[in-house]
Amino acid sequence: MSPEDQLLPRVSLGRTGIQVSPLCIGTAAWGVSSPVHGLTVPEEDAIATVHAALQSPINFLDTSNNYGDGESERRIGAALAQANVPAHFVVQTKLDRDPDTGAFTADRMRRSLDESLERLGLDSVPLLYLHDPEHITFAEAMALGGPVDTLAALRDEGYAAHIGIAGGPAQLLRRFVETDVFDALITHNRFTLVDRTADELLSIASEAGLGVINGAVYGGGILSSWPRVSDWYHYRSAPDEVLQAIDTIGAACARHDVPLIAAALQFSARDPRIHSTICGMVSPAQVEQTVALLDVPIPDDLWDEIDRLTPSRSTWIND
Repeated sequence: MSPEDQLLPRVSLGRTGIQVSPLCIGTAAWGVSSPVHGLTVPEEDAIATVHAALQSPINFLDTSNNYGDGESERRIGAALAQANVPAHFVVQTKLDRDPDTGAFTADRMRRSLDESLERLGLDSVPLLYLHDPEHITFAEAMALGGPVDTLAALRDEGYAAHIGIAGGPAQLLRRFVETDVFDALITHNRFTLVDRTADELLSIASEAGLGVINGAVYGGGILSSWPRVSDWYHYRSAPDEVLQAIDTIGAACARHDVPLIAAALQFSARDPRIHSTICGMVSPAQVEQTVALLDVPIPDDLWDEIDRLTPSRSTWIND
């Protein structure tokens, strides 16, 4: 069965018009090692995961210049070079600050793209983002000749069909969205079963016609299994109230015979404001398993219970 024949409907990624699957493969952990993610992903596993994606209903893959110090893109490029890549397959990447100085200069932005295209083996990408703008001020990002100006110039020069903004703090991302410069948004860790920080941001971006992508819906892994095996959310120790909420939500899911990970994924995938959800996947088996999670039946009663069990706003990231 070809990927087009499998049952995973494509949606238009906002005003870009790009047709994407509701799942996007995340590759942030695809380096030689990834202490933040607690993973070491062998190169052969990363390459096999891309090959599996090409044969799956998923047509969307996310990477960035600085993931794995460039290894993520290099491994993706190696896999793409070995494969017959379908025309519908979408690879997006991001411009990153200088790894040594943290600079977001125009020269660095151009070098970031050059490095990415060389690693990926591509001449251009359909979607190119400015990554982690929280490391400079909004004024610096938007300045004449600054990173946003350079990103738009790279689009105009034909290196990207559409441009986006990808980062953490929701209020800062809102300011970028309201400039009307960007076609797409990536938010992460801020719209999950236990955190609604990005709720207003999602509405504003959706109403503006942006393609909206939500990442890190497992909160760094803590929402991927129950009983939980970690006390870390968003790569730091979670407050007791959040841990208690996760345990209570996990128990509620168990009563309904629903894996917690399925609820964590579908919480994002079922939201009409979100076009695609980025999930880290590190093996062909995880590609298959993640697709299957979308088909797990979840009754409305459970969603109602999860809403009641959401921890208080005071525990959210709230940025």
